[in-house]
Amino acid sequence: MSNTDSFIDEVTEEVRRDRLFAVMRRYGWIGIVLVVLIVGGAAVNEWRKSRAEAEARALGDALMAAMEAQTPAARAEALAGVAVSRPEQAALKGFLGAASAVQAGDVPAALAAWDAIAADGALPVAWRHLALIKRVIAAGTDMPASDRGAALETLAAAGAPYRMLALEQQALDLVAAGEDAAAVDRLRALLEEPGVTAGLRRRATQLMVALGAEPQAA
Repeated sequence: MSNTDSFIDEVTEEVRRDRLFAVMRRYGWIGIVLVVLIVGGAAVNEWRKSRAEAEARALGDALMAAMEAQTPAARAEALAGVAVSRPEQAALKGFLGAASAVQAGDVPAALAAWDAIAADGALPVAWRHLALIKRVIAAGTDMPASDRGAALETLAAAGAPYRMLALEQQALDLVAAGEDAAAVDRLRALLEEPGVTAGLRRRATQLMVALGAEPQAA
């Protein structure tokens, strides 16, 4: 009886093996394709990473070379010739170019660079707002009052990354308009902001004292 059982087990095992081989012959190519796709995908991913790193290094080298020019005007000219392919790269180039243009006394060129960054919806809000606050401060009273007011309203919105700087600019505009009480209120709002820097606190306090107001205790 045991020999019969053993024989049946062997036959059953052979049948299973034959079925397995048949399935592998029929569907084995799917596994091979999956392996190829996985290995190929990993290779493409590594290639993309490598290309991005090489591109970043090349851009960094080009920007550093441009910034080594002897004069601000020469730096601005060199930066203008640096090729970029993505919004973040263009913004970085724009910030450096604007700084060089300001140092060279070419404020209109700096304003144009900041305007381009601020208007680029593909960039993070923090980048666009940084360009906008720089533009507002640099333009000063040369910027139309309505445009300046609208820009500062956007920058001073709750949660905006440069809200405190915008509040300071609004207070200065109110002082220039002779609205001292409103300016003090804006300065108090600035001093109540969490994380207000020591420099901003000092400037706000000094302006409040100049306006005859009692600063709040730190």
